Amino acid sequence: MVIKVFLASSSGSTAIKKKQQDVVGFLEALKVEYDPLDIACNEENRMWMRQNVPEEKKPANGIPLPPQIFNEESYCGDYDTFFDAKEDNSVYAFLGLPPPPGSKTHAEEEEQDEADDDREEEDLQSEEEEELRQLEEEEEAEVQEEEEGDVEETQEEEVE
Repeated sequence: MVIKVFLASSSGSTAIKKKQQDVVGFLEALKVEYDPLDIACNEENRMWMRQNVPEEKKPANGIPLPPQIFNEESYCGDYDTFFDAKEDNSVYAFLGLPPPPGSKTHAEEEEQDEADDDREEEDLQSEEEEELRQLEEEEEAEVQEEEEGDVEETQEEEVE
């Protein structure tokens, strides 16, 4: 899976430049492979980006501004949604990537899986213990019935 980040190499807006640097810097810090695609000097990139950003994600003027992020052809989001994912510690999910082994998110998932397994094991043990308890009660009831039957036979014999 290739992450595509659409950028403008020659933007007059310092806000756009900062947002682009933030996205690229964070991806590099996470060691996420990505392709920076320039929309300022490549008309094909610009047209592809504009056509593939979903209508509901486009601004009022209809022209999405960089940075725009895709996983292959699947739209991930713009800077604001990237920033929200970063704040929520869910960038890998935002990008549609599995968290790397050893990452906090990956470790949390493994812990949850282990906890689920432990609960299932406890449930099985509880079920087995309940079945065993029921069997013991049934045996006790049978023994008690036999003893009562023996007592009745003895009483009948004594009466005769």
